[in-house]
Amino acid sequence: MIAPLQILLFLLLALAGPAVVLTRIPVPQSIAVSFYGLVLAMIFFLHQAPDVALSQIVVGAIALPLMILLAVAKVKSREAAGK
Repeated sequence: MIAPLQILLFLLLALAGPAVVLTRIPVPQSIAVSFYGLVLAMIFFLHQAPDVALSQIVVGAIALPLMILLAVAKVKSREAAGK
């Protein structure tokens, strides 16, 4: 039987996925990616895979959004230097 917490997390995941894809501005998109990674980590933890959940937190909720923001900052700095 599916617990109410599982249903809630799956609904959040179903809402967060399209939010990542439909967001076009990089900063809000990186926030949406981070939220998606955290929800996915909670699902992994709920299904008793704490090692996978910790890896997901590091990669999906911290490293990937940070890389997106650093790439956007690099592109903006090159655009400013080129003008």
